[in-house]
Amino acid sequence: MNEKAAKLLGKDKYTFDDLCAIMEILRGEGGCPWDREQTHESIRNSLIEETYEAVEGIDTGDMTLLCEELGDVLLQVVFHAELERERGVFDIGDVTTGICKKMILRHPHIFADAKAETSEDVVGAWDRIKAEEKKRRTTSEKLRSIPGSLPALMRADKLGSVSKKAGFDFECMDDAFGKIEEETAEVKAELCSGNMDALTEEIGDLLLAVVNTARLAGVDSERALSLACDKYVGRFERLEKAVADEGKRTEELTMAELDRVWDSVKHEK
Repeated sequence: MNEKAAKLLGKDKYTFDDLCAIMEILRGEGGCPWDREQTHESIRNSLIEETYEAVEGIDTGDMTLLCEELGDVLLQVVFHAELERERGVFDIGDVTTGICKKMILRHPHIFADAKAETSEDVVGAWDRIKAEEKKRRTTSEKLRSIPGSLPALMRADKLGSVSKKAGFDFECMDDAFGKIEEETAEVKAELCSGNMDALTEEIGDLLLAVVNTARLAGVDSERALSLACDKYVGRFERLEKAVADEGKRTEELTMAELDRVWDSVKHEK
């Protein structure tokens, strides 16, 4: 064990600097073989997964889980920064400096003489300052800046919000819902065509129409679909149990029979 590692043993409380030191030791000469092999690409999904696990802590109200998962997210940030420190491109100090400067610049009502009386004022100022920083003058540039790596529902919602600020949006909920009906008809028309590319495109248009309708209704599409998935799992568990209670398996029943059980458990509390 090297001297740096020995100094980190047995502490009751660890700091951010300690975390950075641990990562440097793991990546350094004589460090952990696995950690030394990693690249941005190899740990990319870990950053995504740890973020979603932290979100699960928020959604479930499990603060013990949230505390743990925020640590895992922080580890991923430090890991990526350490990879670049080794290359001499930037380090964790550059990361913290960058975000601190950004927060100061984008809150002129706190760190300068600007006025912002409401949350809407703050968001508007944030968007204007961000656009100036990134030199995004057109709405198209702002749309293209929304990462394609975002979950598709979240990306679609953000696209609609940006377009709305440019004055391009449905005038009312009925118009948005009408678009769902229009796109549904186009999906039905393509179902019999055998053209998978066209069908994929039309289903995408339908999903986008649903997201826009949800946005106008003030509903978070990503969360709505996640809740629907949870509900589906719960109902399927009850369906499976109901079938098992009759001494059968779901595979032995017809779809019509399963549908009747589904309708029954659907109305259970």
